[in-house]
Amino acid sequence: MRYLLIRRKRMFMVIFFIIFFMMGGCGIQMNKKNLIIYPRNKESWVGDPMPFFDGQSFEVFYLEDLRNRDKGFHPWSLLSTKNFFEYKNEGIVIPYVNDSQSQELALGTGSVIKDKEGTYHAFYTGHNENKTPKEAIMHAVSKDMKKWTKQPDDTFYGSNQYEKDDFRDPYVFYNQDYKQYWMLITTRKNNMGVIALYTSKDLKKWEDNGVFFSNDTGSDSNLECSSLIKYRGYWYLTFSDQWPNRVVHYRIASDSKGKFKKPRLDHFDGNGFYAGRMENDKKNLYLFGWVPTKIGYDDSQNYDWAGNLVVHQIKQKGNGELFPIVPESIDEEVQSNVKLKPITQSNAIWSSKNSFTFSGNRFGAVRFREIQGVKKITGSIATNDKNNQFGFVFDVGENGKAPLNIVFNSQRGQLEFYNVSTDKIGSVEPQSTMPFQVTKSENIDFKILTDDSVVVLYVNNKVAFSTRMFNMRKHQWGIFSVDSNVTFQDLKINN
Repeated sequence: MRYLLIRRKRMFMVIFFIIFFMMGGCGIQMNKKNLIIYPRNKESWVGDPMPFFDGQSFEVFYLEDLRNRDKGFHPWSLLSTKNFFEYKNEGIVIPYVNDSQSQELALGTGSVIKDKEGTYHAFYTGHNENKTPKEAIMHAVSKDMKKWTKQPDDTFYGSNQYEKDDFRDPYVFYNQDYKQYWMLITTRKNNMGVIALYTSKDLKKWEDNGVFFSNDTGSDSNLECSSLIKYRGYWYLTFSDQWPNRVVHYRIASDSKGKFKKPRLDHFDGNGFYAGRMENDKKNLYLFGWVPTKIGYDDSQNYDWAGNLVVHQIKQKGNGELFPIVPESIDEEVQSNVKLKPITQSNAIWSSKNSFTFSGNRFGAVRFREIQGVKKITGSIATNDKNNQFGFVFDVGENGKAPLNIVFNSQRGQLEFYNVSTDKIGSVEPQSTMPFQVTKSENIDFKILTDDSVVVLYVNNKVAFSTRMFNMRKHQWGIFSVDSNVTFQDLKINN
């Protein structure tokens, strides 16, 4: 009996200490659950997202880039989330047809809508380079958004006034102001990228209502993956220019038919973020896009097609203009509370408040420990009378220089991303840019989110700047200055 009591006591103590240490006993904090803020499937990549909010969660349909060398490509797959840091993968929901003669050899971007009877409708692009015309608008229906029945009789092609080989990306919604279903379509007319408007009463027969919006960006580019949404008194039109800049633009109007105004800064992010579509949950507005991989998964190469899903929360100014921020749900979940200690530092003074001041002469850098997984880096940058180039380095070496650099370039008035060594900044063109003016004696507040090999910088509630850095993972990072008298203040990183 005494043996049994001792054995039970020992078992109790073992269980107690396991629970104690799991809960953070002796100063050890409990590990957070594995968060995912920039999701993709393990063996594939996320292409054009098509978000739909169904009252409880965001159902994010997307073109899945399988890279499997099949004849067909880009099935519709589905991710579901309620908070932007936990995602459920539903897999492929609308497959392509692996037949070189099928209009659905490849699927293209579209959208999902729910009718008054509770049936879901997916409108998507059927693409086949072997056919004439190459592109068609197609239709499928579902009761649960997972099992879809295609409606081949509803397929239609571009009207004669449009370029039929460029006829894609249908965006469908019910326009309460005009009591009809609207479909915006990416196409071309008279050698110019335009968005066409089609209307319907029953989601089956569609009537061409002519050009809704013509390219006003200064190029003849196609206007891909458009969306049109009403939010707090304004109508917002978004689209991505297929060339030359490849960024997500937006326009503002008081009526869904326009006239649309071009804001002072008409895009949210650089060319490291593409195909953004807007959606809201009746309270907050979000922009869903993807950050591309690199050719050959090599940081030194150009951007490829498809990557990880990235979501920006979008805020509204009093004049109707918009700006991106970290989604508030992520910001609350990923708490920055650990101060950083440098490994090495050069030409920088470290203060007790975890601030680092660069003198403004030559190159200076501070190096920190390796970074991995979901992290949030926060702080501010105080600028002084001498501003040139400063910012963040990733995959940094012992000399403080790195092949991956996010740069505040005060001379050019922009954020820049370089995938060359820090000492070559300025001698080559950056891979990505975003307008941002650095003024004297200004505090620049920033937040950086990392996950997988994606890094997104948010600055001053003005802009976002998304980049791909494969060698950021499990490597050291840092801050730097080139001839800039700046102070990085209150640097923190989350657990």
